[in-house]
Amino acid sequence: NFNKRTSRSSSVLLPIIASADWSCSSVAMTLLLTVLGAVLCCFTVSSEVAPQADFNLQAMAGKWYLIGFATNAQWFVSHRGSMKMGTAMFTPTTDGDLDMSYASLNADGSCWRMNNLAKKTDMPGKFTYTSWGNMNDMRMIDVKYDEYALTHTIKTKGGVPTTVNKLYGRTEDLSADLLEKFRQFSLETGILPENIAFLPKNGTFYFNRKGFM
Repeated sequence: NFNKRTSRSSSVLLPIIASADWSCSSVAMTLLLTVLGAVLCCFTVSSEVAPQADFNLQAMAGKWYLIGFATNAQWFVSHRGSMKMGTAMFTPTTDGDLDMSYASLNADGSCWRMNNLAKKTDMPGKFTYTSWGNMNDMRMIDVKYDEYALTHTIKTKGGVPTTVNKLYGRTEDLSADLLEKFRQFSLETGILPENIAFLPKNGTFYFNRKGFM
């Protein structure tokens, strides 16, 4: 099982008692409180997810394939169909940070690349970095260093948090059991079933001294 500490408590729905004397404003307030309760519950669940115990940063080094992707971000709805499997190169630094280089092939055959430096925190397996205006809180939730890695990131922009879960593999294929565990983990962290994707394979990458090509 993934090493996580999440609360399975669901949001408490406020009962609406039918009454002819209720005003529209009362109904609207009840619905608003219900929605706010659900949002706060999802964020509480997400914030309690803890990194894997005894996390080994050096063992993360090397090439990974991005196999699973799940998020409650709005942009994913229109971009999901065009997303394909990419690769990541994780390089631990001497300071205990994690250099992350990503690459994927675009539809026209060109190469898309991105680099981030994830800074260590006082909690092993938890890192922070900024990208595209987001403040990112990334946690290494469950890792079998020669097989798979699951990360959970809370991205905050303009005070609004979103969740991104990623499933990496040392090879392009992972077992059906691991895919299902990733799906269940994503559901438990507030992501809708339709926003959980397993990415199709997308060509071959090789490396030079500057990174991905």
